[in-house]
Amino acid sequence: MDRELLQRIREGDNEAFEELYNKYADYALRVAAVVTKNKMSAADAVQEAFIRVYKNIQAFDLDKPFEPWFYRILINECNRVLGKNSNLVLVDDFIENNIQGSSEDAYNFEEYESLYKAIESLEDNNKIPIVLKYLRGFKESEIADILGININTIKSRLFKGRQKLRTIIERLEENRGDGSYGR
Repeated sequence: MDRELLQRIREGDNEAFEELYNKYADYALRVAAVVTKNKMSAADAVQEAFIRVYKNIQAFDLDKPFEPWFYRILINECNRVLGKNSNLVLVDDFIENNIQGSSEDAYNFEEYESLYKAIESLEDNNKIPIVLKYLRGFKESEIADILGININTIKSRLFKGRQKLRTIIERLEENRGDGSYGR
C-alpha cells in the first residue's frame, strides 16, 4: 500500500501526500514528543520531517520499506530541534503525554501502568530501542538503521533494557502495595 501511495506522491498527487500524512502523523507526533520532551518541539519536528519526505520522495527507493526511512528522518529532525548532533536520543514523557490519552492504542493504561512507569525510568539509551521494538514493532535491523547505530549495539541495548525493565517492574509492583513508586 505504501509503495502505491508513494508512487502517487511522486506523480504529484497531493491527496496521496495527505493520505500518507494522515497515516503516520499521529504516531510520529507521539514519538517526537517522547524524543523532544516538548509538544511544540515535537510538532515542529514532525512538520519538518514531512517536508523532508515530500522534498526527497523522488530519491527514495520504492523497493525499500518506508517506515524506517521516515522514522530516521523524524529522529534526525528531533535531534536537530533539540540542537544535538548525536544519534542517541532522549525518550521521556512517552506514557504520560502520548499513549495514556490515545483511544487508538490497544493498551489499557491501568493494566500496563507498571510497564509504562518502568519504561519511563529507563536510561535514555535503552528507552528508544525498547519503544521502537516493542511499542512500534520495528525489527532490530530497522532500529539500527533508524538510529544509525550498529545492530549489535541495538541488540545489547534491548537485552539490557529488558533486564532493567524486569527489575524495575518487580520493584514497582512491590512498592504498589504501600502507594509509593520509588525509582
